[in-house]
Amino acid sequence: MIEIVRMEHEAPVIDYSYLPTPFGEMMMAYTSEGICCLEFCGARAEGVRLLRERFPDSSLHYKEGAPCVSFDELIRNRAGIRLHLKGSGFRLKVWEALLQIPAGETVTYGDIAAAIGQPKATRAVGSAIGANPVAVVIPCHRVIPASGEVGNYRWGSERKRELLTHERALSGGNP
Repeated sequence: MIEIVRMEHEAPVIDYSYLPTPFGEMMMAYTSEGICCLEFCGARAEGVRLLRERFPDSSLHYKEGAPCVSFDELIRNRAGIRLHLKGSGFRLKVWEALLQIPAGETVTYGDIAAAIGQPKATRAVGSAIGANPVAVVIPCHRVIPASGEVGNYRWGSERKRELLTHERALSGGNP
């Protein structure tokens, strides 16, 4: 199970590194409490800019090499991964619900709204999903519109489609 630790105050020290993936490089940022940001970044400078925007009062330190974790371990949501996240109670509740979606499977925004006990909050759920700071580990890519189409994804619909295909292959499902 993945543990979420709520970030009550701005994290003073954030280390970051880069993780190669089959879908492009990811920037991984982490505090002493856990991963606080994991994003696909087209350019490293863009990733650092986004990190500074998200944590303006933090001291950022580049660390060569990602922590001892592979992309496939992240995507499978293995036990022992800790997340150190800041967000409203509603967002944290949505992100926790996303952690319940098995690798290789998809659900709708309405399914997540129902899972958190707020079936009419589909738009708010969509907003919380779009604000997910930890790509892949909190599997926002597993949420699709009720139409069954892939839908939008902050890092591109094609990447979302490829992630889902990769997960299905990892979990023994049909690609």
